[in-house]
Amino acid sequence: MYVCICKGITDSQIKEAVYDGSTSVKALRRHLGVSSQCGRCAELTQEIIDETMTAGVMANANSALFYSAG
Repeated sequence: MYVCICKGITDSQIKEAVYDGSTSVKALRRHLGVSSQCGRCAELTQEIIDETMTAGVMANANSALFYSAG
């Protein structure tokens, strides 16, 4: 889905940038240009950052429960 209509930035692009280390709206503004025009997408961008970060923490926590048998 498009998050930033002004720059044509999607939620997938934002999530990928978060995985690559851009974990704030300011960092994403520099990296992708999100929220650099009208700014209406800033709140939704922050929600996507939060959800992506939470999902990453949960994935890391779940993978720590298993140990390799080798």
